[in-house]
Amino acid sequence: ELREVVRPLREPGYREALGRKAERARKRRLRLQRRKQEAKAAKEEEATRAAEREAKIDQWRAKCIQEVEEKNREQELKAAADSVLSEVRKKQADTKRMVDILRALEKLRKLRKEAAGRKGVCPPPSADEAFESQVESLKTLLKNRTELYEAEERALRVMLEGEQEEERKREMEKKQKKEREKLLQQKLEIDSKLFGDQDEFPLAHLLQPFREYYLQAEHSVAALIQIRHEWDQYLVPADHPEGSCIPPGWVLPSLPTNDTWATAVR
Repeated sequence: ELREVVRPLREPGYREALGRKAERARKRRLRLQRRKQEAKAAKEEEATRAAEREAKIDQWRAKCIQEVEEKNREQELKAAADSVLSEVRKKQADTKRMVDILRALEKLRKLRKEAAGRKGVCPPPSADEAFESQVESLKTLLKNRTELYEAEERALRVMLEGEQEEERKREMEKKQKKEREKLLQQKLEIDSKLFGDQDEFPLAHLLQPFREYYLQAEHSVAALIQIRHEWDQYLVPADHPEGSCIPPGWVLPSLPTNDTWATAVR
């Protein structure tokens, strides 16, 4: 039985076949391990991206909630101010109506006094003095109320104008912030086209010396003067046939015209 078991081991080529089989098994295990590691890395990367997306969503949601709350507070404050201003205007209208009524009473008494005088009936001077005293007292009261309501209206208008000015200032700041972010994004895109992506090409990359060369004017006044002097040598009028004006920013490279160039750019 033992001879029968070891007989295949003595056959020619058995050891090579067994080695190939073992090598295939080893490679299969390595492939499985590599796929498992790749799947794990992909899962972790997807989890990281999902966490980043969730964080951005939470940040965006918090920003939206804050904007809505600020807008609601502003609307509530404006509504309260408008309500108070409406009450003040109503009081002013009531005061004006009372003044008109008082003038009408004065006119009515004058007419009745003239009619009574034509009939030979004249009221005593004390009645005229009492009426005039009462009218003057009411006029003084109405005048004080009118001045008080006008002061309240001015204060409310100043407050509303201040709120509107703050709102305009906030809108302007938001607009300026968006413009700055837009310009920064454009600068990053231009830098990426000229010097490559910073995430893909770190500072120690071979393109770093070129980056430092082209950006030396931002860190050295002497380099700025030298570069400006070199540029000024080529200054010509705008209508000169052999020249053109200095570009206001970076001169971006044109798109690749063939596959070979595109491969080198990538």
